[in-house]
Amino acid sequence: MYSTLLFLHSIVRWLVLLSLFYSLVRAYKGHFRKLPFSKTDNSVRHWTATIAHIQLMVGIVLYSQSPIIKYFWNNFAQASKDINTLFFGLIHFVLMLIAIIVITIGSAAAKRKTVDEDKFKTMLIWFSIALLIIFIAIPWPFSPLANRPYFR
Repeated sequence: MYSTLLFLHSIVRWLVLLSLFYSLVRAYKGHFRKLPFSKTDNSVRHWTATIAHIQLMVGIVLYSQSPIIKYFWNNFAQASKDINTLFFGLIHFVLMLIAIIVITIGSAAAKRKTVDEDKFKTMLIWFSIALLIIFIAIPWPFSPLANRPYFR
């Protein structure tokens, strides 16, 4: 089960990144070209948040099954000294949770705006902040904190 969850979490990560990029491109174009906020834009906003929430659920289940996390919480004092274990035990989880909260707030705020330009601007700001946090929290192969392959 653990390896399946890990694979699923790795694949959905790319869907989250792609949907965020696509949302940001649409929000950028819409804001600066003063385009109307279409049903497609609203769907992109909605599905970006939905995919992020799916990733969060998979991540929470993975977190509860991970041997690294079990070791981290059972040996907190010792495990906290290892940056790799600390990254997965705390840093990754907290930053990704914050990123999902930022996406959720941005999506809800954009949905409630009445002016199309404000909808795009809200998406652009909140989703950009979330993407930055996600880039920091992903264990990229080149990351000094913890590195993993692009696909697992």
